[in-house]
Amino acid sequence: MDRTPDRTAVDFDYLVFIGRFEPFHNGHAAVARHALGRAKKVIFLIGSADTPRSLRNPWSVAERSVMIQAALDGATDRLILRPLRDHLYNESLWIAGVQRTVAEAIRDDGGDANARVGLIGFDKDASSYYLREFPQWPLVDVQHTEALSATELRRYLFEAGDIDFHGALLMLRANVPHPVFEMLEAFRRSSPAYTQLVAEYRFIEQYKAAWKDAPYPPTFVTTDAVVVHSGHVLLVRRRAEPGKGLWALPGGFVGQNEALLDSCLRELREETRLKIPIPVLKGSLKRQHVFDHPERSQRGRTITHAFHFDFPSGELPEVRGGDDADKARWVPVSEALEMGPKLYEDHLHILEFFLGRV
Repeated sequence: MDRTPDRTAVDFDYLVFIGRFEPFHNGHAAVARHALGRAKKVIFLIGSADTPRSLRNPWSVAERSVMIQAALDGATDRLILRPLRDHLYNESLWIAGVQRTVAEAIRDDGGDANARVGLIGFDKDASSYYLREFPQWPLVDVQHTEALSATELRRYLFEAGDIDFHGALLMLRANVPHPVFEMLEAFRRSSPAYTQLVAEYRFIEQYKAAWKDAPYPPTFVTTDAVVVHSGHVLLVRRRAEPGKGLWALPGGFVGQNEALLDSCLRELREETRLKIPIPVLKGSLKRQHVFDHPERSQRGRTITHAFHFDFPSGELPEVRGGDDADKARWVPVSEALEMGPKLYEDHLHILEFFLGRV
């Protein structure tokens, strides 16, 4: 039976499907198939682009694009896949990014300004608020398809080597399209990234277990130092989990008897051995800001206070790694702002907040 939709009967020229697709599972596939029945083409905006591998975002945009195309084989000529960067602390920039990316996709496809564009998705929980951010596009609200969430599937993937190995694989096989399962299996069997992520998963699970008997879910408070000197920003490379090997702003947890700025200066000294006198550092403080996105840290609810120190000119002071950092170095600001996949947690967003980049 020919299931190809009648192109003259479709409601839209393009339907926009926004998601992280970590991984692309049966629920996503059901929405995509519905979209293909309602539109000539489907524009996938693949979120969390330009981020490091993590337990929440284990796969690159390129890898997720392959998942989508393999799962929807036979319709690939009707798929337009584009990366979409996060803007955790500037919702307007994220909305503008969506609008700009869709416009560029339609233009590159040969569409015109009068193209019929809609948005497709399902309102599963509070994270689906974005479906109401684009009133110019009619919403196709798809009923929730019974399937495990991507969060649950990632948990099964990382637990596959620890508990019920065959049971975990069966759950994955039952909830993702077969080509995606084959990709996950190849990732699990042969990718060094998988080994690193499993180590991080175990660390995070142990970390959370240590706090499970707390009377309330803990909220952690940290500080970070954004030190800019002569067009360079000071970064450290993390020595241990989580984020082992990633570059980060110098920082850490606030001590019980510390003020926030004192904590920031202590961590800066411990991790970089920066020898600029404390009074000079305090005198160079330009700005400070609180970064509190609920999902900014895998360890749990973590609120950081970042302090921006600015030295417009002069010779770069000597630095070297110490404490939790195995290396410290001055990085040109332009280079640091392009280090998204190599930067820890939301540190790219913190840099962008202080140093600017759309």
